[in-house]
Amino acid sequence: MTQSIRRQLEALADEKNAAFAAKLVPQYDPAQVLGCRTPQLRALAKSLDPDSAEVQAFLHTLPHTLFDENQLHAFLISCIRDFDACLAAVRAFVPYIDNWATCDQLLPPVFRRHAERLLPDIREWLASDAEYTLRYAIGLLMQHFLDERFDAAYPEWVCAVQSEAYYVRMEQAWYFATALAKQPAAVMPYLTAHRLPDWVHRKTVQKAVESRRIPDDMKAALRSL
Repeated sequence: MTQSIRRQLEALADEKNAAFAAKLVPQYDPAQVLGCRTPQLRALAKSLDPDSAEVQAFLHTLPHTLFDENQLHAFLISCIRDFDACLAAVRAFVPYIDNWATCDQLLPPVFRRHAERLLPDIREWLASDAEYTLRYAIGLLMQHFLDERFDAAYPEWVCAVQSEAYYVRMEQAWYFATALAKQPAAVMPYLTAHRLPDWVHRKTVQKAVESRRIPDDMKAALRSL
C-alpha cells in the first residue's frame, strides 16, 4: 500500500541535493537519502488524503528506511488539524525520530492553539534517554512556552536535562539563548550562576552574543561570563 508513496518520493529525488543532505545526516547511508527538497515534500504531504488507507498505512509503517520518508512523515503529521489525532500521531512517531532535521520540522500548527495540553507529554519526553526525544521536548518548550505561556518552571526543566548527546546540548543552548531575548530577568541567573553544563553555558553565550535580539548591554555582561 505504501509503494505508491515511495514511487512519488523517488520521482522527487534530486541527486545533487541528496549529496548535500547526506552530509547533514551522516547516520544515514547515502543510498537512504533521495534528496527530495523540503518545499516539494510539504506540497506532497498536502496533496495526499490523510484519511486514505495509503497514508494511514505509511504512518503506521515504522521505522522508515529513507530519510525522505521520515521528512514526509513529519509533514503529514503537521497537516492533521485535530489536536488529539495529531498528538497521537506525534506520540507514535517521536520514538522513531533519528535525525535533527526531522525532529525540528515536526511542527504541527494545531499545537499552537492548545499548547498547554502538551505539557504532560513534554515532561515525559524530558525524562527520556533518547537524543531526539529530548531535543523535541526542549524544542516544544522553546516554540510554545517562552512568550505569554512562560512559567519559571520551564527553564528549570531544560536545565535539569543531563545528556552528553550533541543535538540535545545544542538545543539546550538554543533554548537559553532564545529565552534570554524573551525572558531575560528569569533566565539570566542561569548564566550568572553558571547553572548550565559548561559546554551548554559557553554555546548559549556564543549564540546570545551573535543574536540581534539581545541588547548590547546584555551582550557585554554575557561576554564577561
